Amino acid sequence: MYNYFRLKVPNEIVGIMMSEQKNNVNQSSEYQNKDVNDKILLNIRDLEQKIHFLYEGKKSQRRVLILLRYTNGITQRELTEMLKIKPASMSEVLSKLTAKGYVSRVPSSIDKRTMVISLTEEGKEIADQAFEYRSLRIVELLSGLDDEEKDVLLSLLEKVNAPWDDL
Repeated sequence: MYNYFRLKVPNEIVGIMMSEQKNNVNQSSEYQNKDVNDKILLNIRDLEQKIHFLYEGKKSQRRVLILLRYTNGITQRELTEMLKIKPASMSEVLSKLTAKGYVSRVPSSIDKRTMVISLTEEGKEIADQAFEYRSLRIVELLSGLDDEEKDVLLSLLEKVNAPWDDL
């Protein structure tokens, strides 16, 4: 039984959810007739959907909690910039996390107009659970690759991603 965000998810259910996500796009005849660039893009899209399904869910809330786990307090503006979320969306996420008792907002000692966001004790526990769950899903996602294949994949992804870093 895995307890994630106060939700008890039996391991069997997680397994069923995972197997439902294994409907690989590359098994269709339509896929087989595509050129290599289209196949790559389809696989990237398929993988993105699986990653989202596996450990993101209400991704903004979890991402904020995980990021706050590494800070001793951060401003809303810094969070917004780091996570590339619209300010209005960040306000909504923080309101929900504050209402749940996971984060606190206190005025900055430097500028009283600026709020410093930090985890509450309960928020730290939830952030740790979210991080653990995310880590397990990443290991599971990459379990079909050996270390050498992971290194090759990483190198190729970095090469493809590099020209887009400035966006």
